[in-house]
Amino acid sequence: MNVQPFELIGEDGKHIKGDRANGTGRQILFITGFLSKRWGNKSKALVQWCQERDWGFCCYDVRGFGDSEGQFTDYTLSDWIADARVVLESMTSGPPITVVGNSLGSWIAWLAAQEFSPVEELILVAPAFNMMGERAKTISKDRLHDWHTAGWMSWDDDPLHRDWPLSWKWVEESQAYWAKTYDNLRPVKTTILHGQQDAVIAPDGSQSFADELLRRVPSFPLDLRLIPGDHRLSSPEHLTLFRRLVMRES
Repeated sequence: MNVQPFELIGEDGKHIKGDRANGTGRQILFITGFLSKRWGNKSKALVQWCQERDWGFCCYDVRGFGDSEGQFTDYTLSDWIADARVVLESMTSGPPITVVGNSLGSWIAWLAAQEFSPVEELILVAPAFNMMGERAKTISKDRLHDWHTAGWMSWDDDPLHRDWPLSWKWVEESQAYWAKTYDNLRPVKTTILHGQQDAVIAPDGSQSFADELLRRVPSFPLDLRLIPGDHRLSSPEHLTLFRRLVMRES
């Protein structure tokens, strides 16, 4: 498979950088999780599986992170949703698209797929629905007050997160998008894969999402898979299941 780098222009003129390989029959778009670069264990597995089937593959870094242009603090959730739109628009002339999202990327995938008819299928791994709105519910009142009044706060004090401050606008946008998550539903085939012991993103969020979606549209093509383990899909059994779902293997 000939994987080639690409650059697309974001709404502010900054470049969205990623990698793409053409193929036939189907395209897989991978959308990363929060503070994750485009090449990790999941994307490396996906591109290998696509190569075996001669399917297309695409992954990218959001503006302000990884190889893409811009400063992290200049962007919020709405910008990263816009980046997904730009990438999907560049793929719509090719074969049908399956979007694989991870964590926050799963929620972005869900929102974007409601707008793009070439997206035929979604595979959502440990989706972080309303990620920042949920985060605001779990931190102390003092820290929440500081975040709201100062306008900025890192996700937590972990070395992986403390150097990436988030504006309060992230919370406002997260709650606003969550409020319309079920609006104008398009019945795209959706599979959710979530570890029952996931301590980072609680599987209760996936269960609640599925319950509400099916309450509203009982016929919606949704398959919720709550599996033993965490969110990393690190065991051979989980990777086998992940492959079967993505590659449509029986």
